[in-house]
Amino acid sequence: MADLSVKIGSVSLKTPIVIASGTWGYDEELWRDDLLGHVGAVCSKAITDGKKEGNPGVRVWETPCGLLNSIGLQNTGIDDFVDKKLPELEGRGVPIIANVSMEDEKGLIRMVERLVPVSDRITALELNVSCPNVDHGCMSWGVSPVLTGQAVSMVRSRWSGPLWVKMTPQAPDPEAVGRAAQESGADALVVANTWLGMAMDVKARKPVFARKVAGFSGPAVFPLSLRLVWQVAGAVSIPIIGCGGVSSWEDLLSMVMAGASAVEVGTGLFRDLHMPESICKGLSRYMEAEGVKHVSELVGVAR
Repeated sequence: MADLSVKIGSVSLKTPIVIASGTWGYDEELWRDDLLGHVGAVCSKAITDGKKEGNPGVRVWETPCGLLNSIGLQNTGIDDFVDKKLPELEGRGVPIIANVSMEDEKGLIRMVERLVPVSDRITALELNVSCPNVDHGCMSWGVSPVLTGQAVSMVRSRWSGPLWVKMTPQAPDPEAVGRAAQESGADALVVANTWLGMAMDVKARKPVFARKVAGFSGPAVFPLSLRLVWQVAGAVSIPIIGCGGVSSWEDLLSMVMAGASAVEVGTGLFRDLHMPESICKGLSRYMEAEGVKHVSELVGVAR
């Protein structure tokens, strides 16, 4: 029987599938054994220091081969996550990855300090460096190796558990950003967050979204995400979690062969909640046919 278990640094997962932040939420209907049985871990919805109401107006817009979203990091804040959400998620039989999204250094530090006392209940912390940095002219932390390194260092000096850094695909030099994250203490890199896109309301003659641009995800971005995984995997020595457009076992296998140890899936779940199961079954059939005993044997084989 094919062994689909993987290790991301010190983190052991039963399958190489991680549910991406923002796509699973806290809906009781989704936390069922039949849906989670083939999942290695689930990332929490993005957590910010304080409560965020999210963006006004249209938030989701479907495209022919993807999805645009402008949610605005709507969430109830770090205190509510620690006091209410985390206890609700425990006992579900699946590792929880806490995704934190910071806007300034003070807020980031406070979030990490709130999570430290419950670190034994969290499998890993996923640091989202795609957010605007209000301390540096609202430039995304993740486009700059220097700012990325600073953010990772701030977390690493306070957090001793596994630390994943979720990169932005907008970085001009993703290899440099990946190296900066590794050198500052990251244990793994998630490559990558949503791309920037836009939709136009031709009747109203204005952009669909109030904030003009939005995050673009889904099958259309997979070739771009695969290329990023290939690039970053060649620049660092820590594990890579591929993310962006994965919707089949072939997609997952492509990411793994490019250098990823696991993948995050998200937008594809809006079409098929049982996608993790179909991916695992397809991957198992491939491995058995090819005589591959453990999925880790395939990591980076195409390089």
